[in-house]
Amino acid sequence: MKLAVCINHVPDTAAKIALASDGKNIDKTGVTFVLNPYDEYAIEECLRLKEKNTGEVIAISLGGDAHKETLRKALAMGVDKAVLLKDDSPRDSFAVARALADYLKDISADVIFFGKQSVDSDNAAVGTMVAEMLGLPSVSVVVKLEIADGIVTAEREIEGGKEKVQTKLPAVFSAQKGLNEPRYPSLKGIMSAKSKPIEEKVPAPSQVKAEVLVMRKPPSKNTGKIVGTDVSAVPELVRLLHEEAKVI
Repeated sequence: MKLAVCINHVPDTAAKIALASDGKNIDKTGVTFVLNPYDEYAIEECLRLKEKNTGEVIAISLGGDAHKETLRKALAMGVDKAVLLKDDSPRDSFAVARALADYLKDISADVIFFGKQSVDSDNAAVGTMVAEMLGLPSVSVVVKLEIADGIVTAEREIEGGKEKVQTKLPAVFSAQKGLNEPRYPSLKGIMSAKSKPIEEKVPAPSQVKAEVLVMRKPPSKNTGKIVGTDVSAVPELVRLLHEEAKVI
């Protein structure tokens, strides 16, 4: 079984983000970048499928040299091969999907995994776009997966519950938190990953369909107000919710 997992190199969710001087990007100075958290579940699921069915796991990332750090973490976790689609140019979700789909088409993977979304842009669109470009079925926000004789039974989150679906391989999936518990890289894996080669390919230029015009931070929250500590404060609280907050 050939398994592919597409991963991203994103700012740490605990990082303090500032805007760059151009107003269209973030200032990367002092920002720590990490493997996209949802992608860890995707990697782990591919590794478990490989252990159960045998095969090869290929990790793919689109970006500059900095993405090699994230690819090496994937290698340390147990991925067999890492591929960097090297391109530093700005790309929207469609252009990212186009580059990934072009590479994935050539390797004919049985299973293609993404994290359900990348925590930098939070579009949750690339995996579904890749499936459409490849003409493959896709199942998103997967929390349980079973494969037997080329038939996949997947459980996915929907609003207010869960949905069970079936499809055939090859197919594209996106991993939700809870699908598994990602393993920690072992010391042996970390040391081995340092010497493993990362294959580099240059993707074809792709038409960008969306452009960032400006980025702004959300407005600061207003300071809280304590109107009282007992039942006598209720009339004033109601007045403020009605006249100032205008929520009732």
